[in-house]
Amino acid sequence: MKRNYWAAVALLSVAVVWGAAFVLMKDAIERQPLYDFLAVRFTLATLIMIAVRPQVLQAINRELLKKGVILGLLLSGGYITQTIGLSMTTAAITGFITGLYVVLTPILGWLLLGQKAGGKVILGVVLATIGLALISITGVSIEIGQIWVMLCALLFAAHIIGLGAWSKGLNTYALTVVQLGVTAVVSWIGALGDGVQMPGDFDGWFAIIFTAVFSTAVAFFVQTWAQGHMDASRVAIILTSEVVFAAAIAVAVGQEVLELRTILGGLIMIAAMLLVEWPSRKPRSADIIK
Repeated sequence: MKRNYWAAVALLSVAVVWGAAFVLMKDAIERQPLYDFLAVRFTLATLIMIAVRPQVLQAINRELLKKGVILGLLLSGGYITQTIGLSMTTAAITGFITGLYVVLTPILGWLLLGQKAGGKVILGVVLATIGLALISITGVSIEIGQIWVMLCALLFAAHIIGLGAWSKGLNTYALTVVQLGVTAVVSWIGALGDGVQMPGDFDGWFAIIFTAVFSTAVAFFVQTWAQGHMDASRVAIILTSEVVFAAAIAVAVGQEVLELRTILGGLIMIAAMLLVEWPSRKPRSADIIK
């Protein structure tokens, strides 16, 4: 029980960090091109993970590298589209829409792998669609930034599907290092096009170091440890609070003011995420792939 308690506290801390990362990144990418920001962030995160466990490089074989590269491309696509969307919309809305991956994952599992979608998943999709409509639709149009974040959620869901299908029997730590490394390489390709620009002030470097160390490397350690002491579904429920913290922190620091429809839409989307992830007495394989 004590381990479960500390695991829950640790995961809640990760959710707070991820929520804060949206707010920090929003300001950082206004000072530095997004590809440059992501390139430095993921290069630093990859090097930290290798420095902590140098022997991980010996675990990278041909099979792990091939699967890691494909998963890394999905992951890099998710982070790039998320950051593009963040540059065009608010931190709170980016957090809400990114959280849709929780609902999209079982839908993709059904479409791609034939996994049966349970009734609560279907209801979750309906609720998420209503919430997304409240947040995104202005008059007869949808903001382009929110479309980018929707694509991000889809790519993150595809990444989870791939990870669930391919990670069995592979070194999890090594697979993570490869994926982060691929994300760094893809970001550098984007950054080199117009010349690399490093952060020009303390705030820019703080955002990069914070997201690289705490939002990526440390968060990975904590999540991996916590999942060894808690049910995966409960882990996912705690981590969905990330979107709440993103909105709360953005408002607290004066970065944005939430409209009533954004608050209502966000609450409905959170309800959809919790509905999909909430533990059931029935086997979870019918509802969501983890």
